[in-house]
Amino acid sequence: MAELKGAPANCRPLDERARPWGLKWRSSVWFITAVVGLGVASDLLVYSLIVPIIPFQLEDLGYTGVSGLVGWLLFAYSAGIVIFTPPIAHLSEKYNNRQVPLLTGLVSLIGAEIMFMLAPAYWLMVVARLLQGLSSTVVWVAGLALLCDTVPESSVGRQLGIAMSGLSIGFLVGPPVSGALYDRFGFHAPFIFGIIATAIDLVGRLLIIERKHAILWGIDPAAPRKADSEAVETEPKKRPEQDAISAAPEKNTEKTARELTEPAETQSPVAVNGTQSEQADTAGNPSDYATPGPKVHLSLLAVMGKLMKSVRADAVFACTLLYAWILGSQEPALPLHLQGVWNFNPSKVGLVYIAAVVPTLFSSTITGYFVDKLGTGPITVVSLAFSLPWILVLIVQSSLPLFIVVFALANFGVSGTVSPLTAELASVTRQLDGVGYAHVYGAFNIAYGIGSAVGPIIGGQLYDHLTRGWMAICLFGAGSALVAMILAITSFGEVSFLARIRKRMNRHTRAAHTTEA
Repeated sequence: MAELKGAPANCRPLDERARPWGLKWRSSVWFITAVVGLGVASDLLVYSLIVPIIPFQLEDLGYTGVSGLVGWLLFAYSAGIVIFTPPIAHLSEKYNNRQVPLLTGLVSLIGAEIMFMLAPAYWLMVVARLLQGLSSTVVWVAGLALLCDTVPESSVGRQLGIAMSGLSIGFLVGPPVSGALYDRFGFHAPFIFGIIATAIDLVGRLLIIERKHAILWGIDPAAPRKADSEAVETEPKKRPEQDAISAAPEKNTEKTARELTEPAETQSPVAVNGTQSEQADTAGNPSDYATPGPKVHLSLLAVMGKLMKSVRADAVFACTLLYAWILGSQEPALPLHLQGVWNFNPSKVGLVYIAAVVPTLFSSTITGYFVDKLGTGPITVVSLAFSLPWILVLIVQSSLPLFIVVFALANFGVSGTVSPLTAELASVTRQLDGVGYAHVYGAFNIAYGIGSAVGPIIGGQLYDHLTRGWMAICLFGAGSALVAMILAITSFGEVSFLARIRKRMNRHTRAAHTTEA
């Protein structure tokens, strides 16, 4: 069998090694989506486990001013996200590896859960929450980057939407299960449940095979397939390197062979982060499914500079901050509002959260599907426009059933923005040479972390210091949604939603003038 031109002398052909078992399904789009979705669900599950039980544990440990201490524990989680995101994003892109960070983050999460469960002092709880922030960072940076590496561009929105449903699942399961286990078995029980859920997540992360490795064996999970659940396998008799090369045009065969065998540092910049090759074969190898090429490695400051110059990226980060503000500002005030108006106890407050979260299980999946059809800008605008009136109706205090239904509808709309936001970032990444998915989702994570840290502070201060604090929070949320809508209309997409509307209006105007003439 002929050797590839330019291959190192000590390079053994891959077909001489043992083929990984389950290669096709372990690298498939749907398996990667399931693993990332499970990671998101586990992250939110562990995050929300402490919410209903930690005040009682702090009181048992002899602490006073418990509400303030709980607030700082929530803040420590967000601080961990902001602190750990830059290095994780940079390293994940520099070494072009997603699985190792995902596994490292999960080991950190298990250690954090054990530390929190056994912590005899408050400062250890703070450290544990910082480590939980590290794990969350890995899921949102390396996990989403892995998904975008694997999924064809034409279905990124749908797959991200499905994975994002883990947000609602984790938050739906965490608080009620935590409260029930605490009442029945004590403080350790919820954390043991969290560790079991994390261990299941660990199995999934161990099984994944990244696309860059699958391609070397002739399997491309992003290639056109006969069914959505299957990946296309190239001719089995060819050597894997030759399979990957055959997808490129003949005139670039020699160059592609060199790229597959030379170290990444010596390769010339042809493609970035596994995105489409500019010279892809438009007939048999659409750009949607182009083979990943070598990457341009930029410094962290250079990446930040490129992102700051991108109007689209800046708009997404601003919308992410506003999204976190809207939801975070309600967290400290909602239990007090329900208690003050309808005399709710903590268990009844939990039921309201469940009723509100259930509809959001479907919102990200629905909006993700339509993002692939209509674009990120229109779907973001529609989601926010849907939520805007319901956020304002939350001010009404006349009927508890009305409040619960309206709260669910408002959350449905706001949560639906996650899919278009993450899909827009994937699109932005493909336009910026040297900027990878881990970079943009790292910046996304920082924006969300800042918003989720500042939002509860804003909401708490408004509720405590204004006579009609809940109304102020609702008006703040509505104003934030309106600003996010404006950003989405003017800045999302290669051609903005506003530009599309203007173009259509101009076309109608010209048609009318032509008819009159």
